[in-house]
Amino acid sequence: MIIFNGGVNLKRSITAIKGFLILLVVLFVGSTGYMYLEGWGFMDSLYMTVITITTVGFGEVREVSEAGRFFTILLIFSGMGIIAYIVGMTAQTMVDFQVRSIIGRRKLGLRIKSIKDHYVICGFGRIGKVICRELKAKKIPMVVIENNAETRQILQSEGISFIIDDATNEDVLIEAGIIRAKGLISVVASDADNLFITVTARGLNPEAFIMARADDEKAQKKLARAGANKVFLPYLIGGQKMAQSITKPAVTDFLEFTINNRDMGLEMEELLVGEDSRLKGLTLADSGIRQDMDVIFVAIKNKDGEMHFNPGPDTSIKPGDTLISLGKNNDIERLARILSG
Repeated sequence: MIIFNGGVNLKRSITAIKGFLILLVVLFVGSTGYMYLEGWGFMDSLYMTVITITTVGFGEVREVSEAGRFFTILLIFSGMGIIAYIVGMTAQTMVDFQVRSIIGRRKLGLRIKSIKDHYVICGFGRIGKVICRELKAKKIPMVVIENNAETRQILQSEGISFIIDDATNEDVLIEAGIIRAKGLISVVASDADNLFITVTARGLNPEAFIMARADDEKAQKKLARAGANKVFLPYLIGGQKMAQSITKPAVTDFLEFTINNRDMGLEMEELLVGEDSRLKGLTLADSGIRQDMDVIFVAIKNKDGEMHFNPGPDTSIKPGDTLISLGKNNDIERLARILSG
């Protein structure tokens, strides 16, 4: 994330405003002086003041009296100082901005290089923002690649590491750490770009978990053949969910509460059984989980990907199993620590 010094920016802004106000005062005093000493109109007096303090070398508007010439000399010296001050502040602000941008990019590059086992998110549109929000809530490291420079400020404010560039570029994927990444999620607007990103990422990291979006079933099949582990059709999913809200409203509300509503205090989570877990080899009944914690086991997925729904009390807990559990947040966190060992 690029970090800017807010205090320095505020100080520079205040200084620039002061310079602008002083310039207005000089213009007012100069115009008023010529109007009073020479009896000129406002426009002639203002014009004379401007060409005097900017030292452009134009001739006098009219014949100037001795008092007017003395006043002009004072105006020249004061005007030169003001102009030099404003120009200097403008140049300094531009240089400071460029220096901070360069330093910020270097810090961002070093930060990305230090990340591993993260997810590379290609695209920060409507879907990408939701994905990033969910990953951030789970404290999962990520790097976003987005070619729209207007998203820079949002990514900075969210504290998300990012690269403003084209995700279809192999060098950009490498810069984002795809070789060290745990997975990649491609949700750019174009199916062709998602396909190209998937092929490139699979070639750079054969072990990465790759997820992509598609707009139609033809693109879905192509992405799967290109190496994507999961392909989603957002419009299909959205339509199905809306239909289920009508046909199965209670089920839909239950899933919505347990998965998306964190205020309920319930959470559905998948918990991996580690090799060092003290519960490995025990049955669900002997583990004492249901007696000690308010947790329900919805299913168990074994190493081979086979899913066992509603496991019975005599079901054994084996290393590598994934327990899909539903319960209170505190109990889920405590169980996760026990299962991981």
